[in-house]
Amino acid sequence: MKKYISLLFIFGLLLFFQSCSSQGALDPKIVDSLVDSQEFTFYAQRANPTNYDVINIMNSLPNSTATRMLDLNGNYTIELSKDNMIVTLPYFGRMFSPAYGNSDQNSYRFTSKDFIVNKSQNKKGNWTLKIKPNDVSNVNEINIEIFKNGKAFVSIGSNDRQPITYDGYISKTEVKKEKL
Repeated sequence: MKKYISLLFIFGLLLFFQSCSSQGALDPKIVDSLVDSQEFTFYAQRANPTNYDVINIMNSLPNSTATRMLDLNGNYTIELSKDNMIVTLPYFGRMFSPAYGNSDQNSYRFTSKDFIVNKSQNKKGNWTLKIKPNDVSNVNEINIEIFKNGKAFVSIGSNDRQPITYDGYISKTEVKKEKL
């Protein structure tokens, strides 16, 4: 009887991990076409601050852990098109010149119309996009590494704060309907 229970348990684990691994995966051809067209949206699922002091402070808050605070709900995005880039991402880390009283400047919330995108693809088929916004004063470069299954890794380098990275995925940009 124990043998059957252990086999059933192992089979259940295999099914669970198989279903988890298949969620959110895109066809590599769709990923290539999205990157080639430069018309996609990055959805951040997790923020990864590079400063452990920030993580220690988050862990010291009552009734919360840093892991739950850094999981994002999908409302944080980078929308990229050929002539426009809209960035709406939270920031967790040390700022060297904070804007007191203006919380919009304490995160990454900006629209850029003047930016340069350098794309490259490695031997494994993963894409690397280096985006240099010219009309945003506090962001030096945004690096987006896009894997064949649509998962993505974003790092933002800034001149007034510590670097931060985000894990997420890319998808086709949804057309927003205007409210009447």
